Amino acid sequence: MKAHAISIIRTLREAGYPAYLVGGCVRDLVLGREPEDYDVTTRATPEEVMRLFPETYAVGAQFGVVLVPSPDNSFTVEVATFRSDIGSSDGRHPDSVRYSQEAREDVERRDFTINGLLLDPLNNEVLDFVGGRKDIESGIIRTVGEPELRFAEDKLRLLRAVRFAARLGYEIEPATFSGLSKLAPQIHQVSRERVADELNKMLTEGHARRAFELLDATNLLAEVLPEISAMKGVAQPPQYHPEGDVWIHTLLLLENLPRPCSRTQAWGALLHDVGKPPTFRIAPDRIRFDGHVEVGVKMAVEICRRLRFSNDDTEQILALIQHHMRFSDLPRMKESTLKKFLRMPQIEEHIEQHRLDCVASHGDLSLYDFAREKLASIPPEKMRPTPLVTGEDLISHGYTPGPRFKEILAAVEDAQLEGRLQSKEQALEWVRQEFPL
Repeated sequence: MKAHAISIIRTLREAGYPAYLVGGCVRDLVLGREPEDYDVTTRATPEEVMRLFPETYAVGAQFGVVLVPSPDNSFTVEVATFRSDIGSSDGRHPDSVRYSQEAREDVERRDFTINGLLLDPLNNEVLDFVGGRKDIESGIIRTVGEPELRFAEDKLRLLRAVRFAARLGYEIEPATFSGLSKLAPQIHQVSRERVADELNKMLTEGHARRAFELLDATNLLAEVLPEISAMKGVAQPPQYHPEGDVWIHTLLLLENLPRPCSRTQAWGALLHDVGKPPTFRIAPDRIRFDGHVEVGVKMAVEICRRLRFSNDDTEQILALIQHHMRFSDLPRMKESTLKKFLRMPQIEEHIEQHRLDCVASHGDLSLYDFAREKLASIPPEKMRPTPLVTGEDLISHGYTPGPRFKEILAAVEDAQLEGRLQSKEQALEWVRQEFPL
């Protein structure tokens, strides 16, 4: 990928156009990290870039951006023309774009100083017009220029500031922090899909706790996830939760998320107790959250819908919430119930969430160990045996299709899972006795 980006720069230079690597890739290279992608900035206009690279995709040509694919079409490099942006009525895109002759002017319209570095890869020279290298050395997130103006141009930068600070372990510079906090209510101008994308990255990049602490500190949490903000100060029974309130408990889960972490695992951890604040009550014996699982599932449905999550992700997140309290019943479950529990889709995420829940509270991992031992010891053919009886079998023995079929087949499966039925003949005889015609 880097070699392709450099070859693009070399072609542009040979055609007489200044060109540099720019943005996050330069930041990561300065930090000694491997960039996820490479961006190029140049004086060449989109039309001139497309003449030099006929296979380009002009997906953002109105903003001076084209994509140049690699020779095997496995990835693309974004090539953007030096420009300055004028106005931003929608808080996301410039009202108009003016091409520039100078790289400095292009850098000065970018979001943060750490993302405003240029690299001449042919001479291995870093150009810094905005103090980005110093802020990298000092561990500072600072806007390029006046914070409120930078954030007003693109409200998504409000979330990006938090994500970069969390990912890199940096502090947000005071004036930037102040501007961010002041404009936090305007985050609603950003599409929900883009908000969700930033939150997904915060949750899965390995620094979720820090990200959510910063979201809270900058007033963004109350705007994008008020249901999580409501966890603060909601006490829990100390005999089960010596760590503190629901907010602290949730932060501890986020702190211990596995790396790498799936979106559904992360959101399951974040939302597993979302139903506690509205169900909080002080009973004579202790603090209680009656029905918090059911309430939490309903709340999570709304959150997933609001953030435009896929049906598959939503289904798994809801399952993680719905079943997280069932681990306490595992040792007492019938064998059929236990096997059905352990064969749930993505059961590993359920077991991992239980571990996270325990580590973030009482620390007792005995039920986690029980689940892992059972999952490892039960052979797949015992967990999901071939059904002994089918609907066709029932019809051939005189049973009429209808709602009763489901009851009969479920009962046969339970008996099979518990080892009480071993063959089709035995199962059909059992059906005739238990469900006479």
